[in-house]
Amino acid sequence: MLNLLSLRLRIFLFFCLLAVGGIAVAVGAVWFAAGRPAAGLTAVVIFAFVNTGVILGIWLLFDENVAKPILNMSAQLRLRAHSGGGAGVDPSEARYLGDLAPAAQALTQRVGDVQSDTEARVASETQRLQGEAERLTAILSEIPIATILLNASGEIVLYDSQAATALARIAPPRLKARLTDYFDPDPITAAMGALVDADGDVPLRLTDPEGAHVFHGRLKALRDGGHMVLIDPPDLSEADPAISPRPLVYDFDLLAQEDAGDLADTPLAQLSFVAFDTETTGLSVQDDAVIQIGAVRVLRGRIVEGEVIDQYVDPGRPIPPASTRIHHITDEDVIDAPDIAVAGRTLHAFSRDAVLVAHNAPFDIGLLRKDEGRMGVTWTHPVLDTVLLSAVVFGTSAQHSLDALCDRLGITIAEHRRHTALGDARATAEVLVCLLPMLEGMGIATFGQLLAETRKHGRLLQDLNG
Repeated sequence: MLNLLSLRLRIFLFFCLLAVGGIAVAVGAVWFAAGRPAAGLTAVVIFAFVNTGVILGIWLLFDENVAKPILNMSAQLRLRAHSGGGAGVDPSEARYLGDLAPAAQALTQRVGDVQSDTEARVASETQRLQGEAERLTAILSEIPIATILLNASGEIVLYDSQAATALARIAPPRLKARLTDYFDPDPITAAMGALVDADGDVPLRLTDPEGAHVFHGRLKALRDGGHMVLIDPPDLSEADPAISPRPLVYDFDLLAQEDAGDLADTPLAQLSFVAFDTETTGLSVQDDAVIQIGAVRVLRGRIVEGEVIDQYVDPGRPIPPASTRIHHITDEDVIDAPDIAVAGRTLHAFSRDAVLVAHNAPFDIGLLRKDEGRMGVTWTHPVLDTVLLSAVVFGTSAQHSLDALCDRLGITIAEHRRHTALGDARATAEVLVCLLPMLEGMGIATFGQLLAETRKHGRLLQDLNG
């Protein structure tokens, strides 16, 4: 019967119910007090409690049948508008909202059709560009010279597989890292100064801060103010077998990137993120140890393929069978793995100048901070938690588990990847990539604004920033 009424009439009936309830309670109080002069105060108290109960009950009906469906519908519309995902609006969840749900469903269907056509054209063009990138990668792989491109700020915007091999001897290679994160800055500064008076390129000697690795090559200026670094082949004759082959990694948008200054004022689109996860011997930050670390880099709203960490860690103790049943990691898997001191330093270098992102971050960050002394580093990175990001976008009442988020956003986690550090880190990164445009669509444009919004949901999880 209610489904046949308009939305305005249904809301009007809510208020009519409120008025009728108040009148009924008032009449009851008057009847109770009639002929009982001493019962006047009691009648007032009863009226106050019963009237409050009636109002609360009607509010619960309104919240369940109007407010929550509208919030859920808003989240689904925002998801479809900014991420192209989601299952669309379910009319059964908003059956008391009149024509609003069917109209929203029709709109999302239309948007979905347009997006499908656009995605098909984009996929075709992407496939063509991917083919060109693969050919370029193959050509560069045949040239026995490592290539690195830098923007005007000295940040890496491209490196090939041979350059990745060279960088990985010092720290994990990553886009947007400064070349001076890997090598002594003085020879680099001197070579850049010599380019001003040189015609062509100049010699370049690259040495890591400890002096354990030395590379020789050339430095060439680019027209846009950046530089090309070419490393001679003899230095790369013995590739480290522990370093897996990498594709050509690049993001030419970084050529035009400017320093945003203060982190709080940095646009979300310009931030570097490292989504990470750990598998452990148990669920206690104080008493348990890390046995696997997985990490994925996200740059300019995209996952950087090829920039990952997938590392077993020797906990220095037996892994409990109950934990193995969850993540399937055994003592044999970690027997030759580095300890947390080495693995933690690797993750720290990989996450330099990045915002750390985790699901239920207090647990993972707590494990890292517990072993700061052994690692010889401090974990002062800014931190985002996808639980809190979910609360900002979908509301506190929604489910915020990683599985629930992935289902809501249309993200698939392969069964063999679930409860592995890299699998969950990848899922967390994909969740972040979906949520960022939705946050920007809500008017949250900078890291400072996002932090202020997540702190409103601090009762869900501890804030780890500052």
